[in-house]
Order: sequence, then structure tokens, then C-alpha cells
Amino acid sequence: MLRSDARDNRERILEAARAVFATEGLDVPMREIARRAGVGPATLYRRFPTKELLATEAFADQMRACYTIVDEGLADPDPWHGFARVIQRLCELHAHDRGFTAAFVSAFPHAVDFATDRAQTLASIAELIRRAQDAGQVRSDVVLDDVIIVLMANNGIQARTPAARIAASKRFATLALQGLRA
Repeated sequence: MLRSDARDNRERILEAARAVFATEGLDVPMREIARRAGVGPATLYRRFPTKELLATEAFADQMRACYTIVDEGLADPDPWHGFARVIQRLCELHAHDRGFTAAFVSAFPHAVDFATDRAQTLASIAELIRRAQDAGQVRSDVVLDDVIIVLMANNGIQARTPAARIAASKRFATLALQGLRA
């Protein structure tokens, strides 16, 4: 059990990491995260010895949200609707947080907990693709890597404001789905 000041430091570090990863991606130095959290680098490294561990913890909520989105898509009886909703919602989720997309698609492949969640989510997306292909609703040549490319491209959207970025992401998802549809 952490002391209350240690718990507060941990939460401030995670809040700062989430904020900086969301706006600037994963390339931000650990010292900058410590500065924004109002703690010293030693405190940061005592709680999170590597950026990989910090990102895994910082993105735990987004990973759960991602898994829920895909799980709901799998539960949809209409394969195209389930697949399309997953793409739309994942693009929107990722538009809110640049760092999460990088972590999700490949930045920290050795973060054990995150890698397991990511692998399960990607396997479920592959199942969605297969179902929609079997129903004749997704092109037969679409593979999981195509969805990863869509997410990576979505992450590259530049906009002046977060609202404009989300709107552009929604438009991009619509266009990408048109290209994936049979």
C-alpha cells in the first residue's frame, strides 16, 4: 500500500503522461513528464522505471475502451455494421490521443500486459474482418494490416483544434470504410 503522498505523486505522473502523450505522442522525454507532474526525475523513475511501463499504465483505460469497442462490434449480428462501427469508434478514440495509437500499433511491443491486450484486440478485429468477408460485405483482399494502416493514417491527421481533428478523423473513417467495403 502506497502512502498518500506517494499515491498522489503516482497519479500526478500518470495525469501528466496521459496529457503529454495525447498531444505530443510518445517521444516526449521522461524528464519533461516529471516536470509537468511537479515531481523530480527520481520520483518518476522510482514509480515507472521505463517509459514502456509508464505508457502501459497511462493507456490502461484506453486499452480497455478499445477492447470494449471491438467486443461490441463482435456482438453485432450484422457483420458490416459491427466492423464499420469498430473502425469509426477506434478512429475517434485514437484521434483523441496520438500516443495511444503509437503504443497500440507498435511502439512498445515488449510491454507484456499491453501486448497481450493488443494481441487479443487485433485477433478480434481479424475475426470481424473474416465475418464481414464471409457475408460478402468487406473486400476479400482486406487483411488485418489494412486496419492497422487505417489507424496509423488516422493518427497522422493534423488539425488546428481537437474538435477539428475529431471531425477530420470521422470523415477519414468514412472514406476508409468505403475503400474496404465489397
